[in-house]
Amino acid sequence: MIAYNINMSQENNKKVEDTFPRLEEFLGYYQAIKGRSPGTIRQYRYDLVMFFRFMLRPRESTQPEDPEWEEIDLSLVDDDYLKQVRLSDMYAYISWLAAARNVAPSTRARRISSLRSFFGYLSNKANLLEENIADRLETPKQIKQLPKHLSLDESKELLQAAAESETRYSSRDYCILTLFLNCGLRLAELCSIDIPNIKEDRMTVMGKGGKERTVYLNGACIRALQDYLPDRFEPKKKDKHALFISRLGSRVQPRAVQNIIKKYIVSAGLDPRRYSTHKLRHTAATLMYQYGEVDIRSLQAILGHSTVATTEIYTHIDNKQLHNAVDKNPLNQLTPKKTKDNTSADE
Repeated sequence: MIAYNINMSQENNKKVEDTFPRLEEFLGYYQAIKGRSPGTIRQYRYDLVMFFRFMLRPRESTQPEDPEWEEIDLSLVDDDYLKQVRLSDMYAYISWLAAARNVAPSTRARRISSLRSFFGYLSNKANLLEENIADRLETPKQIKQLPKHLSLDESKELLQAAAESETRYSSRDYCILTLFLNCGLRLAELCSIDIPNIKEDRMTVMGKGGKERTVYLNGACIRALQDYLPDRFEPKKKDKHALFISRLGSRVQPRAVQNIIKKYIVSAGLDPRRYSTHKLRHTAATLMYQYGEVDIRSLQAILGHSTVATTEIYTHIDNKQLHNAVDKNPLNQLTPKKTKDNTSADE
C-alpha cells in the first residue's frame, strides 16, 4: 500500500483537506453531464473519501472513529498518487470493510461501484490512467433477504396513532404517512413534492437519477391532502411551493421526516429497531402486491424501479399463502385406504 506522511500538513500548519481536485472533477462530471442526483453525488463523495483515507491512514489500526481519521489530508491524492493505486489496494480496502467494519455485502457492492465509476472516469474521460483497474474487482455475493414490512393491521395502527395525535402537526404527519403507505414513495421523493406538481388525482415526483415519474393518488391520499393543506405552515419565500413545511417555514428535511415516522412507530406500539421510514415503502409495495392483485410490471412503474429485477423482491409469499397453497392441493382430499383388519402379516 502507498505510504505517505500525513503529518506533513500539520507540521506546516496547513489546513487539512477533505477533498482533492480529481474528486471534484469527477463529482462535477457525474452531476452536470451524467445527471446524477444530489443523493448519489453525496454517496460517491462519502465512498471515495473513505477509500482514500483508508489508503492514507497513519496506522493499520486507525479507524473512522479515531480523531486522527479526520486529520488525514486528502490533498496528498494528486495525479502521481492516483497512478500508483493498485488492485491489491482495493482488495485490501474491501477486506477491511468486511472484517474490521462488518459492512454488509450490499454496502460493499456500492463502495466497489463507486471505485469503478471514479477510476473509469480517470481512464476514459480524464485520460490519466491507461485502464480502469477497478473493473477487475468482484462484487460480493449478495444475501437475499425478504424486505421487512408492516402487516395490514400494523399499517392501520400506525395511521391511527397519527390520527389520534392532538398536535399542530397531526394533519401534516398523517398525510406524510398516508402518502408513504399508499404510494410507496422514497424519502427524498416525499420531501421534494411541490404543490404545483399535484394535479387532481396524480402528482409528479423526482425519483432516483433525476427521473420524473407520475404517481397516482387514491381516495385516502386525496382526503389526507385536503385535510392537511388548510393547516400547512406559512412557508418561507424560497420554499413557497413545498408541500410539507416545518414549523420554521422551511421545506421539511429527510431527517425530520425520519424522526416523525419513528415517533408514530413508537406510539403505535411497534418496534423502531425493526421498522423505519424506508420500510413504509416496502409495506406499500407488499400490500399492493398481496391485496391489490398488481402485476409486477405495474408495481415496477409505481415504485420507479429501473429494472423489474429490483421489484421482484416484493413478490415474496408469506406463510399464510404457503399454507393455503398446500391446503388447495387436490390430493389433500384423499384418505389412506384402510386394511380389512388391523392385524399385521407376521401375526
